[in-house]
Amino acid sequence: MNIEYVARNYPLGEAIRDFTESKLQKVTKFLEEPVEVRVTLEVEKHRQIAELHVAHRHGVLQATEETDDMRDTINAAVDKVEKQARRTRKRFMDRRRRADRVNGQHWPVAVVERDSVAGGGAPRIIEATSLPIKPMTIEEAAMALADTAEGFVVFRDALTSQVSVLYRRPDDNYGLISPEL
Repeated sequence: MNIEYVARNYPLGEAIRDFTESKLQKVTKFLEEPVEVRVTLEVEKHRQIAELHVAHRHGVLQATEETDDMRDTINAAVDKVEKQARRTRKRFMDRRRRADRVNGQHWPVAVVERDSVAGGGAPRIIEATSLPIKPMTIEEAAMALADTAEGFVVFRDALTSQVSVLYRRPDDNYGLISPEL
């Protein structure tokens, strides 16, 4: 992290530099290197203004705050930038997860050869993949089933914590399979 300080009508001391750097450490854990930070500290009459400009790999974050105390001003500006960094990181991770889902990760299907079942021999599993089981309510599972091309949704019931299967019946209604314990 590279930090550039600009002070206008304000004596920039080592204590303020250390305070700012320690506060900016909270922000850098959400950002990928390289991170360039420009801190502008300014005093106008009784107002103390701090501007933060953080440039990182995925964009730019900015915040401006003003109070009567410079440390409070810096703290508030860093909090704003941290909130922006969290939001940026979450957006980036969601986009990556969404791309992974679209690029070929489907619900698992096990295909069994017809000849192996009809011929009396032991069936062979040709393809198998894993299935993520998410906690949902039955209503959320019904919405997920309506959105998917598959005829079923496997989920963990949010109320009972049991693994259940919601499937589409031939009469276009839904059926629910839940284990009995």
